[in-house]
Amino acid sequence: MTRHPSNTADTEGHDPRPFAALDPQGLLVLSHTLFTCAEQSEIVRLAMRHVSALGPYHAEAGYLATDDGLSRVPGHDAGAPTVDDARMKELGEADGSVSLPERSWTWAFGLRGAGGLLGYIVVSSHSGPDERGHFLLSTLVGLTSAAMSLAATLPAHHDNAGELSRLRTERDTALRQLDTVRSELHLQKAVHEALARVAARGGGEDAITQALYELTGLSALIEDRFGNLRSWAGPDRPDPYPVRSSTYQEEMLRQVAREAGPVRVKDRLIVLARPRGDVLGVLAIEDPGATANEHTMFALDHAQRSLAQELMHMRELTEVELRLRRQLIDDLLEGTDETSAYARAEAVGQDLQRTHYVVVVHWPGNAADDSFTRAVEQATATTATRPLITRRGDRVVLLTEARPDDDAVHVALAHELGTSDGAIGVSTRCDSPDGVPRCYQEALRALEVRQNSRQRSGTTFFDDLGLYRILGPGNDLRELEGFVREWLGRLIDYDAGHGTELVETLSRYFDCGGNYDDAAAALTVHRSTLRYRLQRIREISDRDLADVDTRLNLQVATRVWKIILGGRR
Repeated sequence: MTRHPSNTADTEGHDPRPFAALDPQGLLVLSHTLFTCAEQSEIVRLAMRHVSALGPYHAEAGYLATDDGLSRVPGHDAGAPTVDDARMKELGEADGSVSLPERSWTWAFGLRGAGGLLGYIVVSSHSGPDERGHFLLSTLVGLTSAAMSLAATLPAHHDNAGELSRLRTERDTALRQLDTVRSELHLQKAVHEALARVAARGGGEDAITQALYELTGLSALIEDRFGNLRSWAGPDRPDPYPVRSSTYQEEMLRQVAREAGPVRVKDRLIVLARPRGDVLGVLAIEDPGATANEHTMFALDHAQRSLAQELMHMRELTEVELRLRRQLIDDLLEGTDETSAYARAEAVGQDLQRTHYVVVVHWPGNAADDSFTRAVEQATATTATRPLITRRGDRVVLLTEARPDDDAVHVALAHELGTSDGAIGVSTRCDSPDGVPRCYQEALRALEVRQNSRQRSGTTFFDDLGLYRILGPGNDLRELEGFVREWLGRLIDYDAGHGTELVETLSRYFDCGGNYDDAAAALTVHRSTLRYRLQRIREISDRDLADVDTRLNLQVATRVWKIILGGRR
């Protein structure tokens, strides 16, 4: 090779010739402009304007391929002959000759991309191009086609870039949400596991409050519906625990019950345990700083469900036990097999091998409902075993190991019910189940004697009835009725015929020990009226009230008439 002397700087640098000499047709400059243009129609117009720079050529028209066919691109020469658009359609996407007046040579150059035809540039000349001209025109067409293909992809690229940006944003949002969900699920799992451990260990209110305290870091507590504290876990337990008025408590329960979730009442978040609509308990957390979040609410809500299940289970057990105990005492009062009675009593924690007493309670104006039964049970509660209790009509019947202490039970019930008008009858001791029916009749007799005596309220023990024990159950009713008719028949008939109360007057007279003043006061009549009635009694009955035996028989007859026969005429 022949080495020509040259300047080192020129060899390593750029060609010293002017740029116009390197690109005499301006195709390089045009290509830069074409590839920076985003509109296909503008690219075609730029190419059409540059056709004349390549030689003796003229751009007659430009077309863009659309879904509806070829669409003409407005040209720069408004006075140019019009190209036949129908002929352009006949080309069928191929290059071809186009006839124009006063033009020797007219050619439609197809602009093509990867997807097919993009359009046309129609070029005319007074003579066909030589090889160099054909090369230049083909180069222009190629550059134009490439620029148009690029422009066609730009919107897609922009759309893809926008879509990619949107997807990235959605991905980042989804990841953040996933992290939040993962955190929430972790916390929820901790709540479920903690309360599941409580259930696995047998539950209990203390276990629930302790779990809630550990989950939230806030002191947790359980109250009954009346505001009495049942369980507390965490620091700052009040001592003594505050007592709220019943009015405030009921209003607070109504306020919380109106809402679906936890309700803030002062420094506490409160929910109610009410599985079947009845409020069985109150669950709360102490939150004076209002720091409770969604995790705290979730834990409180699930602890409330656990508490509701626990309290409902306890209520069901209590109801089952109560039903079994009532069935047992009902059967004992009617008479039942001893072996079965002992086994059933042992199942409910009652030892029938011990001495028991039957107690019958009646309180006028108080129906024997659950509230009255509970009041009786509380009033008779002692250190002894819990009594068996049931209802018979408007009376409450107990089988208890502890013999009531004189009027202690009556005083306690009078305080609880607000009236002392009630009466209590107590049987003699009962040493075996087969003696319960007899003791029940004894308690009924003691109650009836008390209610028909001068002092109708109080407690009467069958042991203290004296003569009335002889007149108790077991005597033939017909003989008693005959005895009453023998001694009081005339007076009973006279009262029935004249609407008087001579038998009642005689009964009260004997109850008062023959004292005129006391008897008159008991009958709410004047002393002279009482004397007149007694005189009429002597005349009608033809009995001497001064005779000892007569007085005894008349007094017994009035007692039988009132207590055994119920004052029947």
